[in-house]
Order: sequence, then C-alpha cells, then structure tokens
Amino acid sequence: MSGTPVTIAVLGLGEAGGALARDLVAAGAVVRGYDPAVAATDGVVGTSSEAEAAEGADLVLSVNSASAAVDALRAGLPRTTGIWADLNTGSPGLKRQLAGIAGEVPFTDIAIMAPVPGRGLKVPMLASGPAAEPAAEILTSLGASVDVLPGEAGLAAERKLLRSVFFKGMSAAVVEALEAARAAGLEDWLREIIVTELTNADKSTVDRLVTGSYKHAKRRTDEMSAAADMLGELGVPANVAAAARDQLARLSGSSGRSNATSVPRLGEELR
Repeated sequence: MSGTPVTIAVLGLGEAGGALARDLVAAGAVVRGYDPAVAATDGVVGTSSEAEAAEGADLVLSVNSASAAVDALRAGLPRTTGIWADLNTGSPGLKRQLAGIAGEVPFTDIAIMAPVPGRGLKVPMLASGPAAEPAAEILTSLGASVDVLPGEAGLAAERKLLRSVFFKGMSAAVVEALEAARAAGLEDWLREIIVTELTNADKSTVDRLVTGSYKHAKRRTDEMSAAADMLGELGVPANVAAAARDQLARLSGSSGRSNATSVPRLGEELR
C-alpha cells in the first residue's frame, strides 16, 4: 500500500487483540479499536461500536471470541468496506458460516497458531478463504508472520484445531497425571518420566503410540479403568483417564485398522 498509512480495525482489545493492536500502531498503522469492556490505549483510536471501528478500515481484525464472532460481524458489516478477518478460535463450520454472512465483503479466516503474549504481531498465523492473500499482504507489510492456505474459509481453523486436539489433549493428560502423582507423593518421580518420554520422542513415536493403542486396546481398557479408579481413591477427578478408558474400549471393538505401520518393539507393549 502506497504512502497512505494502513488503517486497521481491531475488535476486541483483550490480551491477544490488545497486543496485536499495540504492535500494529508501532508498525505505523492507524488502528481503530472497539471493545465494550476494555478502553483503547497505546495509540489505538477508541470507537463506540464495531461499525464505527470498521468504517474506512482497510482490514478488520475480529479478535473477541467465537461466541461473539457472528454478532460482531453482523454489527460491523454495514460499514465495512475493507477485508474482514476473523481471528477467533472457532470451528471450520463457524468460519464457513461467517464467510456466508459476509457475502460480498472480502472475508478471511485467520488462525493464531501460538500464544500471542510475548510474540505480539510476530505470532505465527495461517490464513484461508477468499481474501486470505490480500489480508496476509497487509499484515506482513507491517511485520506479521502469515502463511496462506489456498481454499475456502475454515481450512486455517481446521489446522489449528487439529493441532489443539493433540497439544491441549496432551497438556490435559500431563496436568491430570501430575495432580494424581502429587496426591500420591510421587510428583517428582512422574515429572522425570514425562520429561524423558517427551525428550526421547522421534518420528516412530506416533506410529508406536497408535499401533499399541489398537493392538492392546482390550488390556489397556482394563488398565485405564484401574487408573481411573485409583484417581478416585486419591481424590483427583479422572477426566482424561476415563476418556482414555472409553476410547480404548471403542477401539477394542472396532473393526477399523490403524494407519500406523510400525510394530512396538519388545517390551513396549507394557506401556
């Protein structure tokens, strides 16, 4: 974009939106912000509504919440002449719904792929949808890191949430296991095991985990049932252990086959 400063509207000035807005101001953009609960600061021009913030903006960043995404879009749409980018953590279906509501207004789904605090505008982002490329061009010109996925809106959200199933699921398992170990007086012992397993992981680890889950599903169902019982005895909610038990029970009766090709090495079947 030529000598005229880029104008960007940021809807939602909380932890993520506020950090992005501050970095955009520092990069030379005119930033118009709206948040009913957070006042605009640090050079962000405060506005009284989504529509007022969006008016005249080259790019609108909706960074509030998935539950508010539709209402924010409907509120801002009548005065939006630039690109509407939804950065909220929502499902691919929600992103496609938003793209449909946007109609003739250029729309992109942008997924934030890491925590914003500490990274700000440098946080890795993925963009998909009809306006992904021009939105990425605006943001990268200001120092952002945005990769574009060809295709419809929702593809960026899909990748983010697939990663979340793994990473947040693993985090939940670690939290639950350490809480139980703490109750048993064995937190340091288990923490060392977790660190060792994560440190030693390699390309074969995923195949081993998946293959073992299918091959030993029946026995592991009983094992995780006992683990859930133990957590109950320790006074720790067995959310993850019970979910693992139920998944293994499903796998033990499944006629489907794992896509993994590697077979656990001797001794690994005990894990």
